[in-house]
Amino acid sequence: MIDTPDLLRSEHPGGVVCLTLNHAPVNALSATGLMQFAQAIKALEADPSVRAIVIASPFKVFSAGLNLKEAQGFDLSDQHAIVTGLNEGFLALFACKKPVVVAVNGAAIAGGLFYVLASDVRLAAPKAAFGLAEVRVGADFPIGPLEIARATLSPNDLRRLMLTGQPMSAEDAKISGIVDRIVPAEDLMQAALDEAAKLAQIPPATFASVKAQIRGEVIAKIKAGIAAGANTPEGGWFNDETVPAMRAMLGG
Repeated sequence: MIDTPDLLRSEHPGGVVCLTLNHAPVNALSATGLMQFAQAIKALEADPSVRAIVIASPFKVFSAGLNLKEAQGFDLSDQHAIVTGLNEGFLALFACKKPVVVAVNGAAIAGGLFYVLASDVRLAAPKAAFGLAEVRVGADFPIGPLEIARATLSPNDLRRLMLTGQPMSAEDAKISGIVDRIVPAEDLMQAALDEAAKLAQIPPATFASVKAQIRGEVIAKIKAGIAAGANTPEGGWFNDETVPAMRAMLGG
């Protein structure tokens, strides 16, 4: 696995490995970071000593999605690179054959929400928030995040999150089934490690087989879309509304 300052690995009993998203201050997404994340997940997936994975953040914000200030300057190549990162990074997580637990300590917004939706068990602190703000910044969804959202959110939550761009609280996310448990912030990390240790005891080949039964069609659809050119959309990802909408979101 590639070790980077923005992605920290720690070992825990029972074959549990924690990946800590460490891109200060808000774990903003980047093309390079997403591809490194994909490589890390695939390396853990291939390591027989790893039985379960935890994804966590040390910051008040779990992940805020794209850095909108930087994204306003994206040229066509940059847009293709971030779309590739979003598709490949979250596909790797969604398709991972190992159990994945996510510990959401703060806001998981826009692309940052897909760390949550692509994981198997989701724990949240009371102050966590969950949202898909893309529509508010003039961007639609690359195929990977789109199909993961369709597969993991109810039709009503797709409507609520994707068409309004407004976040929901941890309590509302629990009611919707987006998170499984709300845990006091001071207990969140240990609860995630304990949950992963339990999942690590499941026969690994059977877990992988059942996960493939549940997600296989969606994974195949995303891979087919990527093969057909979804990583490099003609004209780029952004449209004429995107940069003004990003500027407005930043108060500019």
